[in-house]
Amino acid sequence: MSSGKTEKIYGINGPVIYLKGKTDFKMSEMVHVGEEKLVGEVISLDKDRTTVQVYEETSGLHPGELVEGMGAAVSVTLAPGILNNIFDGIERPLERIADKGGAFITRGVSVDALDRQKLWETHITVAEGDMVQGGTIIAEVPETRAIVHKCMVPPGVEGTVVSVVPDGEYTIDETLVTIELFNGEKRELSMTQHWPIRVPRPVNRRFPASVPLVTGQRILDTMFPIAKGGTAAIPGGFGTGKTMTQHQIAKWSDADIIIYIGCGERGNEMTQVLEEFSELVDPKSGNPLMDRTTLIANTSNMPVAAREASIYTGLTLAEYYRDMGYDVAIMADSTSRWAEALRELSGRLEEMPAEEGFPAYLASRLSAFYERAGMMQTLNGATGSVSIIGAVSPQGGDFSEPVTQNTKRFVRCFWGLDKSLAYARHFPAIHWLTSYSEYLNDLSGWYSDHVSPKFVDYRNRLMAILNQESSLMEIVKLIGSDVLPYDQKLILEIAKVIRLGFLQQNAFHKDDTCVSLEKQFKMMDVILYLYKTSRKLVAMGMPMSVLKAEGIFEKVIAIKYDVPNDNLQLLDLYKLDIDDFYNRVIEKNA
Repeated sequence: MSSGKTEKIYGINGPVIYLKGKTDFKMSEMVHVGEEKLVGEVISLDKDRTTVQVYEETSGLHPGELVEGMGAAVSVTLAPGILNNIFDGIERPLERIADKGGAFITRGVSVDALDRQKLWETHITVAEGDMVQGGTIIAEVPETRAIVHKCMVPPGVEGTVVSVVPDGEYTIDETLVTIELFNGEKRELSMTQHWPIRVPRPVNRRFPASVPLVTGQRILDTMFPIAKGGTAAIPGGFGTGKTMTQHQIAKWSDADIIIYIGCGERGNEMTQVLEEFSELVDPKSGNPLMDRTTLIANTSNMPVAAREASIYTGLTLAEYYRDMGYDVAIMADSTSRWAEALRELSGRLEEMPAEEGFPAYLASRLSAFYERAGMMQTLNGATGSVSIIGAVSPQGGDFSEPVTQNTKRFVRCFWGLDKSLAYARHFPAIHWLTSYSEYLNDLSGWYSDHVSPKFVDYRNRLMAILNQESSLMEIVKLIGSDVLPYDQKLILEIAKVIRLGFLQQNAFHKDDTCVSLEKQFKMMDVILYLYKTSRKLVAMGMPMSVLKAEGIFEKVIAIKYDVPNDNLQLLDLYKLDIDDFYNRVIEKNA
């Protein structure tokens, strides 16, 4: 694949190397550096200097070693075998690297991104004489038990099919279909495509957000929903549960495919992901969850420059599966580490720093990343989506730092994690007063059609109670709760029921870890019915102590554990219990 262009190293500055004089390299071209053929990318061209960022450790390199151009941009290989795999930041499979060089990545290791020997069961979907263009599906391959891989014509290629192979077993490099282009050239198509990571894959059109990504997490689905093709940020200090929340979404959301990017995360966290995910069973199909997951691990001990590329690698893989018509969700954990990699490289390049040392182009890089999400009509007319959920780790939990602030500008969903909630063991520790979702209005039609017309109204009523509680707590802190009138004491009590019984969720409880929208709605219905009934009693002059003595509030909090997910009829009985509670209080205090 080499282009035959070679130059000599002139200077080395950490992961950045300089070549002197005018070179024939192109911008963003991939290069091999030194004797060990380290992978790098051209990031700046000047009339007397070329700058290359190297995606591997550069210690031991010395000036005078050769740099060889590859003639193409940094690209990923797209073909069956991506799922149920774990790659580093530049799509090298870690298992194959381990077989070759041991537990730690050896420099200059060269392995194929995908298995070129494996035979895949292939069903050809075009016939001779068919007109095909970019995005047309030419073959279907069952990649895993859960996902059928649809091999497509690369974007920008059009022509007529002149020969096809019969159905059978083929490797990813074998020719499946030959087409004749309009200029009379013949083009052989295999299962494999290559695509540069920094270029978004083309689509026909973008659809507005209209369908939620259902995660099974009550605070997300009900309070702050994200749409399929939406963007969300999870900012929070250390230990507030960013990775944990992303794990929950990756495990339970109704996306077809999950791409989990561990960008600069601790190695033990990635190990945990690997161990957990390999044991988990997909609730929809009963197959292992890894059958529809790809992991990109670029842990904190791997080179910084590859961290910067890992985000784009994950995005390109996601867009590829979107083009097949799948809904893909990306977990980027964490975009702060990616921004720190940008900062380090920018410092090495001696660029002018902006706020807190981050480069001036931080905002535009973040926006370009989040803009690649969306619900799209693909080139073959199918509908697919890429949803991006990015974790942000602000130092000291300070949301006013540049990465959080700039992310906030480009995402429409903000799930702010709160340290005090996490320390009080309230998980997910998403604070309902600092978080927001701009998708609520876009999705309200879907909720009323598919769950209940009352859904959005109930959600707003719960939010109103939580907001009232927040303003009452200011008074309680000053003078205590005894002075409050009964109706305000009731607000505090119901808010406690909402917080503990609805917003708090136990990831280790089989019925509570993932909750259907129907159950979420019925739980809201019971809580609001309890509020309505208690208000009647309070209006009659019943003190709160009498109401609390009946134990109904604790009983409603325990719904999440007591009602199994496969027996939601039990929820209707709670309204009868609340009616009994009403009658008992009236009898005792008549």
